[in-house]
Amino acid sequence: MQQSVRQAVHRVVVLALPGVYPFELGIPAKAFGLAYSADGRPLYEVLTCTTDGRPVRTSEDFAVTVEHDASVIATADTVVVPAVVDPLGGGEPAAEPAAEPAAGPPAEPLAGLLTTALAELRPGTRLVAICTSAFVLAAAGRLDGRPATTHWLYADRFRALHPEIPLDPSVLYVDDGDVLTSAGSAAGMDLCLYLIRRDHGSEVANRVARYCVVPPWRDGGQAQYIDRPVPEPSGSDTAGAREWALHQLHQPIQLAELAARAEMSVRTFSRRFLAETGQTPGRWLTTQRLELARRLLESSDLPVDQVAERAGFGSASSLRGHLAAAIGVSPAAYRRTFRGRTAQGHTDQGRTDQGHTHPGRLSPSRPSLSTP
Repeated sequence: MQQSVRQAVHRVVVLALPGVYPFELGIPAKAFGLAYSADGRPLYEVLTCTTDGRPVRTSEDFAVTVEHDASVIATADTVVVPAVVDPLGGGEPAAEPAAEPAAGPPAEPLAGLLTTALAELRPGTRLVAICTSAFVLAAAGRLDGRPATTHWLYADRFRALHPEIPLDPSVLYVDDGDVLTSAGSAAGMDLCLYLIRRDHGSEVANRVARYCVVPPWRDGGQAQYIDRPVPEPSGSDTAGAREWALHQLHQPIQLAELAARAEMSVRTFSRRFLAETGQTPGRWLTTQRLELARRLLESSDLPVDQVAERAGFGSASSLRGHLAAAIGVSPAAYRRTFRGRTAQGHTDQGRTDQGHTHPGRLSPSRPSLSTP
């Protein structure tokens, strides 16, 4: 019995490379380590390793000591590579967005270490890069032909070094099946919560988020954090309108109505909404409705048409279309996946399918505000 329980636990191995940022190093241990089933069983086992099991210097004035070397990667279901201060091995990425990107091939020390460490990686194991470690994965050939993201500050340099990799610096994370990348720093927590949500549903992910005192998901992408030359005037935000909309998701919501709540013209409201959230009002509403629908599918026995009505999609067919566009499954399949795990007391290995839609990106679907 003990053996079967151990086999059900998803093993996450965190690889600390030289120059690792302590903040990003701690994110996966905290997030996955706090994920428990409803009956109190841990859903993940988190191990931290270095390439040779020896201490490594961090980006700060201390080193970290671990209990494992890279051999544990052969047993991993997910491998996380946190951000490093010097991903190219020849100097930290450009410190200012306006700086000229570095030209020429990258230095290889960390890429070589990563290649050696991942030599025994099992097929299908998820590989996760947080922030600047995307540079290391790219240099090691792990992002060839795959979409990716990294910290917006280093986007130009990444493109200069790896023009063959489609980079999207506007999103918080990109899911490309068994390889996932996140934007800067705290976006690593967004990606970990996303993986927990995919593996075990919103209820588990939301519990982890509450414990960490972070939002269970963030609206929009990195665009809202990029430096702008003109500061936004204080007291002129859209937060009040968004808060109101969250309590009205079951009914049609007009753009003019949201703008009136914020005491702005439609044009000003739309511009400011995009600046604050990284999304248009229509896309933001769709995101919130999808999250509500997912929670209802996980936690209730409501028929799909009633879930669609309560979430503001109007019809079951509309919900099916939006859910398929966002995560690639039908409402019935989504419910079976997460309700089935709860009923059976079983944990899935949490693989994401190759070619999966990238929920960290904005959905390509563009529904109107009033007709979801």
